[in-house]
Amino acid sequence: MLNRQQYFVREHVGLLKLSDRYDILDPDSKMKIGEAREEISRWVKYLRPLIGKNIMPTQIVVYAGAEPADQQLLFSMRRGSFMFFRAKVEIKDAQGQSLGWLKSKFAFFRSVFQVCSADGQEIATVKGDWSGWNFRFLSGDTELGIITKKWTGLGQELFTSADNYLIRINGAPDPTINLLLLAAGLAVDTVLHENK
Repeated sequence: MLNRQQYFVREHVGLLKLSDRYDILDPDSKMKIGEAREEISRWVKYLRPLIGKNIMPTQIVVYAGAEPADQQLLFSMRRGSFMFFRAKVEIKDAQGQSLGWLKSKFAFFRSVFQVCSADGQEIATVKGDWSGWNFRFLSGDTELGIITKKWTGLGQELFTSADNYLIRINGAPDPTINLLLLAAGLAVDTVLHENK
């Protein structure tokens, strides 16, 4: 799954969901290639309607494969609670080893966060705007990829918070870079963007 240049992420629609699910699709064939599931404790699920989702801890677990019986754990992302301005998201592999982290940075009227490897080396900076929902993965002046929202139709846009978006990675696929950029793309919506 990590040898691709594009991933289409489709959030499952639901009006009263207590946790989120996302299908990861091949944008050309529309075939499901993976899934991201929010796996949180019961107390967090039940407190969400009372306390803002963006300040509660969350964990997204990403699986490769189309069917649950065939899926393999790829990586997980975890954000702690009460991260108002400087959210930090840890990324771990299937064995629980650190792969890196994402950290939001303060910037006036724009979203900026760093994508770092486990040893703290900055891989990319993600810059974008919440209103237009366009983000760029940048390494210096080099664009490593983009995240762009795909409009889902008036009914879904007005009555749910479900999002569909495309993550495109430029250049030859590198599994390590792909994993960190895929995690960054998912994190923009799943753990950094919610309730903004």
